[in-house]
Amino acid sequence: MNIKNAVEKNAVPVGEGFFAKIETFKSELTKWNRIHNLTGAKDEKTLDSFIFDAIYPLSFISAPKTLLDIGTGAGFPGLVLAMALPQTQVTLAEPLSKRASFLQFVKAKLHLTNVKVERKRAEELPPQIFELITSRAVTDTSLLLQISEKLRDENTKLLFYKGEKVFDEVDGNLPHKVIMANNRHYLLIDNSLKEST
Repeated sequence: MNIKNAVEKNAVPVGEGFFAKIETFKSELTKWNRIHNLTGAKDEKTLDSFIFDAIYPLSFISAPKTLLDIGTGAGFPGLVLAMALPQTQVTLAEPLSKRASFLQFVKAKLHLTNVKVERKRAEELPPQIFELITSRAVTDTSLLLQISEKLRDENTKLLFYKGEKVFDEVDGNLPHKVIMANNRHYLLIDNSLKEST
């Protein structure tokens, strides 16, 4: 999958200079991955699919002012979203030091002034409210809701990147919808969905 074609075909809005930044990110991740094994994405095709997977939700959600990504790992989805959303202040919570070091390195190399890397678990962050909270393949939904309790209010949207087990993780009381695309189930939890149903 060619990232540029996929972005254009799916009308995913990305900030200026996004594709150049992504190329640098991919090349650095490939180098670091050889030594530190940061991600299972070992070839360009898999990397491209991870990147597209990260930004696809921009086709159905509006850009938030602030975003927290829980357990960013090698940059998915938080760092990739930060490159696509230059106007959004993005906090990346990643407790593993080699991954946090990589995120910090890419932030410096690409001059990503909208990124803050926190080398800690989300639950160790000082209480503050984010407009959007994301997470990919970290833990189940109820635990993510627990972890993020002090970091959101009734207006915060939560976007979790899930597999097909997502339907076992949500109950009817949760205002949510599941968007399915690219072998991915995007779980959007949003209180404004209550009003629209």
